[in-house]
Amino acid sequence: MVGVLLLLNLMPLAAGELLAQLCGDGGNYTANGIYQSNLARLAVTLPINASSSPELFATDTARQEGTPDDAVHALALCRGDVTNATACGACVAASFQDARRACPNDKLATIFYDDCLLRFAADTPPSITENGTLFQAWNRRNISGDAAVVAGDVRRLLAETARAASTSTARRFATGFMDASSVSIPTLYSLAQCTPDLPAGDCLLCLQRLIAMMNSTTSVRLGGRILLLRCNFRFEAFVFYAGEPTLRVSPPGATPPPVPDPMARTNGNKRKSWVVAAAVAPVAALAFCLIVCYCRWSRRLRKDYEEGALGGFKKGTNLFAKWKERFQSNFSDENKLGEGGFGPVYKGLFSDELEIAVKRLASHSGQGLIEFKNEVQLIAKLQHRNLVRLFGCCSQGEEKILVYEYLPNKSLDFYIFDENRKSFLDWNKRLAIIEGIAQGLLYLHKHSRLRVIHRDLKPSNILLDSEMNPKISDFGLAKIFSSNINEGTTRRVVGTYGYMAPEYASEGLFSPKSDVFSFGVIIVEIVSGKRNASLHQCEDFINLIGYAWQLWAEERWLELVDASLVPNSQSPSLMRCINIALLCVQENAVDRPTMSDVVAMLSSESMVLDGPKHPAYFNVRVTNNDEPSTTGTCSTINV
Repeated sequence: MVGVLLLLNLMPLAAGELLAQLCGDGGNYTANGIYQSNLARLAVTLPINASSSPELFATDTARQEGTPDDAVHALALCRGDVTNATACGACVAASFQDARRACPNDKLATIFYDDCLLRFAADTPPSITENGTLFQAWNRRNISGDAAVVAGDVRRLLAETARAASTSTARRFATGFMDASSVSIPTLYSLAQCTPDLPAGDCLLCLQRLIAMMNSTTSVRLGGRILLLRCNFRFEAFVFYAGEPTLRVSPPGATPPPVPDPMARTNGNKRKSWVVAAAVAPVAALAFCLIVCYCRWSRRLRKDYEEGALGGFKKGTNLFAKWKERFQSNFSDENKLGEGGFGPVYKGLFSDELEIAVKRLASHSGQGLIEFKNEVQLIAKLQHRNLVRLFGCCSQGEEKILVYEYLPNKSLDFYIFDENRKSFLDWNKRLAIIEGIAQGLLYLHKHSRLRVIHRDLKPSNILLDSEMNPKISDFGLAKIFSSNINEGTTRRVVGTYGYMAPEYASEGLFSPKSDVFSFGVIIVEIVSGKRNASLHQCEDFINLIGYAWQLWAEERWLELVDASLVPNSQSPSLMRCINIALLCVQENAVDRPTMSDVVAMLSSESMVLDGPKHPAYFNVRVTNNDEPSTTGTCSTINV
């Protein structure tokens, strides 16, 4: 559905003013017909529903039995700082009137007021990637100062405001304030909002997509806004919203006083309680988890786990079981973020609004006490911006829980293998993800206190934060080496076929070059948007790596690139990444580069790259799931 795109170059608009009337191409309805009757009904009920909603948001459908083609779907939302419910209802009612005047007999219309928005159509509201409701308005004047500095400050303010809006549990709304007077840039104010029915991750993606639309010209304007039906943002050099700002953002070089914590104002000087909110999934047991396990990585860990004597409780105390029994229902599907080979992951919330991810290890997962302890000890000692953070843990009997930082954008595979979501990742974002993973691996292999080999690197174990920065997770299968040892062997091959180096899959031999191989596979998957296990034949090549090599050898590498990235002005960068990926997946480990080499190749466009040798085609069955697998043949490839 395509609407009318209005791109205006205006001075700031006053509150309550009509911004845009977008008439779509959804066809016309018959005067005095059923569609018009349904629309008239919504014009009465929707303003009432929106004004009576705690979020000042409403969706509704009007239809008559036997006439599905004449059903009308509508959505209305008032701005997050509107506190007068009557004013909200009046704004929505006025929007219906404007739609009838501006778009007579149109089945689809979108109306943007400063205080509210309305959309009605014969179909349901559009997704966050649909541009039919796009509207922009910009101040004619520019902010004085260095353009790069100004643009960076504006984008930083909007990014922080977008993050705050996406994590707002009430109305998906936030306001910001940047006091930049000390660095010769005007004080800036910001606002970001999504429709409250959007999940936090989708809200953030929607806002990030709008911010990415800003160019070198619009990012230095003295004010502006971009609106879609599902999300919008605005910034100005004057206060344009009601109430105190949600957050204060400090530009480089400025040191404004901190904004008082709203929670602190509410609770006075009461001590913050690390008790998990009982209404949010896995929540209640986590208070105990943090008490009993946080920072207790000593020789007594195994004994404490087995005897239940953690955190100062008497031996034999079964307090965790009591908590678990009481709050078992809180491990609900509604709060489940996903499920991997070792068990489900839930979203939780501490009483101070800190969001967390809770990994509850399934008893049948195969990850026992050794793997659990391994992951806890490893992550507690590793600190890097491209590694996931561990907040705490808990173990009693067969129940094992890990508490991580919450990353709203889920995992890498959630985007690159989905036809709709992959459009959120242009080549610059994908390249930044590749570089971030490389930096994380370089830290593990060389710069951390321990030399760590991950052994299960794959897109589902690459989590993305609110700014789509990658963080390596799941260290249950990792191995630790001292600085003078570089490789090891095992009879128990664990991990995921399709990402295993051939010497590890066939001989149990692992080294840092094993992770390099997995990293090369991930690069190819990021570039192509296809899984390594997504092909259906073995005659010419048994996996995506073989296909990539064939295209490279025939100088047809562009055919490997994800269609959403072509045509693209970044072809040299794409070609370079494919070259690096094929170097990483060479059959012999000695031929593969180290992660130091990889980071150098990624960071220097002038560095001459070697030509890759034939990649590893190993005789295994490749599957597209994340379950650890150890047997199979290459005659069949499952998808």
